[in-house]
Amino acid sequence: MPEQAVTEATWPIFMTKLKDRKEVAERTMAFQFERPANWTFKAGQFIDITLPTPPETDAEGNTRGFSIASAPEEDFLMVTTRLRNTAFKRSIQKVPLGTEFKVEGPFGNLILHNNISRPAVLLAGGIGITPMRSIVVRAAIENLPHHISLFYSNHRPEDAAFLDELEALHKKNPNFRLIATMTDMEKSHRSWQGERGMINRDMLSKYLKGVDNAIYYISGPPGMVKGLHNTLNSTGIDDDDIRTEEFAGY
Repeated sequence: MPEQAVTEATWPIFMTKLKDRKEVAERTMAFQFERPANWTFKAGQFIDITLPTPPETDAEGNTRGFSIASAPEEDFLMVTTRLRNTAFKRSIQKVPLGTEFKVEGPFGNLILHNNISRPAVLLAGGIGITPMRSIVVRAAIENLPHHISLFYSNHRPEDAAFLDELEALHKKNPNFRLIATMTDMEKSHRSWQGERGMINRDMLSKYLKGVDNAIYYISGPPGMVKGLHNTLNSTGIDDDDIRTEEFAGY
């Protein structure tokens, strides 16, 4: 979820119905909504969602900003969130399917660049995977020629939303590579054969040999975003080639 909801009404606003919800990782749920036929967005953008008549409310209010996890080519609108103990998140889990929500947007510029000669390096932590899922699913559906490397960090496999889907895309799309890493495997009940530890300079160097002139995209908790931004700067990557989105409040 972007750090702050937008409030000026200068963008599309529509009502939509909740179609489905399912758990996609521990304490993480995906919500699917009906998508208007004439509404468009770009992979990586976000929206504001309001529950007009919630069963309960609190000081955080009835509106949240969510990155769009679905791709523009999919016929539904999907957002994904960690399940914090707030009135909004309790409400969205229990209101009946078919409940109407207000959607405003899209907003944001965390979108894949057009220059196909430049690789894309996506760096995602936790729920920051949501805009990245939209980007890589779109790339697969459209057979985009961009070379995309996605580094995806979680505490445990149990926490990693869309991990199975991303692993399948890694095998299916020759232009897409997934590097998933876990930082707290001692707390996991699953086996893990992939990388361990935080995304850092050494890990990037290991997997990005021969990847030149890339555009970098970072999404995740503010501390991670800032740290990786500094890491990229320290390796000579210019700010003009780094795009970020912070996910606060999780």
